[in-house]
Amino acid sequence: MTSTAQPAVPEGRKAQPDHLGHVIFITAAAAMGGFLFGYDSSVINGAVEAIRSRYEVGSAVLAQVIAIALIGCAIGAATAGRIADRIGRIRVMQISAALFTASAIGSALPFALWDLAMWRVLGGIAIGMASVIGPAYIAEVSPPAYRGRLGSFQQAAIVVGIAISQLVNWGILNLAGGNQRGRLAGFEAWQWMLGVMVIPALLYGLLSFVIPESPRFLISVGRITKAKQVLSDVEGRSVDLDTRVEEIQEAMRREHRSTFKDLLGGRGGFLPIVWVGIGLSVFQQLVGINVAFYYSSTLWQSVGINPESSFFYSFTTSIINIIGTVIAMIFVDRIGRRPLALIGSVGMAVALALEAWAFSAKTGAGTLPATQGTVALIAAHCFVLFFALSWGVVVWVFLGEMFPNRIRAAALGVAASAQWIANWAITASFPSLSDWNLSGTYVIYMIFALLSIPFVLKFVKETKGKALEEMG
Repeated sequence: MTSTAQPAVPEGRKAQPDHLGHVIFITAAAAMGGFLFGYDSSVINGAVEAIRSRYEVGSAVLAQVIAIALIGCAIGAATAGRIADRIGRIRVMQISAALFTASAIGSALPFALWDLAMWRVLGGIAIGMASVIGPAYIAEVSPPAYRGRLGSFQQAAIVVGIAISQLVNWGILNLAGGNQRGRLAGFEAWQWMLGVMVIPALLYGLLSFVIPESPRFLISVGRITKAKQVLSDVEGRSVDLDTRVEEIQEAMRREHRSTFKDLLGGRGGFLPIVWVGIGLSVFQQLVGINVAFYYSSTLWQSVGINPESSFFYSFTTSIINIIGTVIAMIFVDRIGRRPLALIGSVGMAVALALEAWAFSAKTGAGTLPATQGTVALIAAHCFVLFFALSWGVVVWVFLGEMFPNRIRAAALGVAASAQWIANWAITASFPSLSDWNLSGTYVIYMIFALLSIPFVLKFVKETKGKALEEMG
């Protein structure tokens, strides 16, 4: 009788936490950075017209003030990975929380337009840091069997932050009598909208003091006993901790602390896997998703919808965003990352095509016929739904998982920086493009949604169910 030796299953693949609720709490606390990311990104939607009025600026200058935060995002994303490898993931979260707090206060109390822009850059740096450290930390503390769902917490927090910001904006607008420049307790309504972010920023900072450091960082700095304690908490006591530590150490022995230089190789400048990460990040933005969150109130007003209704539609869009994210969290570990991305690309392309058709009927007076107006509203909500159940979640999951350990932090930083640069390009160009041809602008976004399909099919590999040490 012949026996066939079975390959050893890595201990990380066996991980089943004894207290899943504890792991969920840790993940949710880390994802508060995502909440702030979403809140800060979307809250400006309610202040755009008030800033235009207060400082008497045109669309081009206003767009730069709105978009300039994204330059800070790129800086924060590019530096967060290296800083995290030096001082730890938790310390980066605390730095990000402090920057968020300062930005909230400064943005609410600007004395000039350039001053507001400066505080938005500072807030952008905080967002960029949070966009990198959140998925990296969550991936490092999550058991492989749950990593997709737990990784989805980052995007879930982002979309909840977007929804809460729209709800807060709507509430403040109503308290101010429907006027973004109406005064409340000595300040204009839009100042309150920006200043309220100080509350979740402080909460994020406090939570960072009660969650553990990443076991992989602890091992990298020789704190083995503490790393075993964290691994036992998040992966379960049934896992052989000595073997688990050896798995991580063996992976680290084959590697070294990631730097930008490690990402270089081949004729394309970067390693192929880094280009794939950059491609995922860029396509996520070039479909125009952030137009829905930065400019939706202004957009709906430009086609004849009154301010109160435009704020309401911004809020309903954010609710659809949450629904789509929940759908993705349910299915990301069941059907995989690639299928969700492909489903989303097709759905977004169809929705964007319908929006382009509807906006082509815009009259000189800035209104839409009833039929086209209804189609535009439905298509806009469908677009956000398909984005949320696909690219909104899977890109962050991919970026937390797809890179080999030796380059993960640095590669994630570069990919996230590319995302912020693409976000800036879309945000800064939308007012001018929409003045040129609103329908044509949505055709451009539709083309990028279509191009994302062959990109995923040819270059993106599934990461579902794999341990981080198996990547690369």
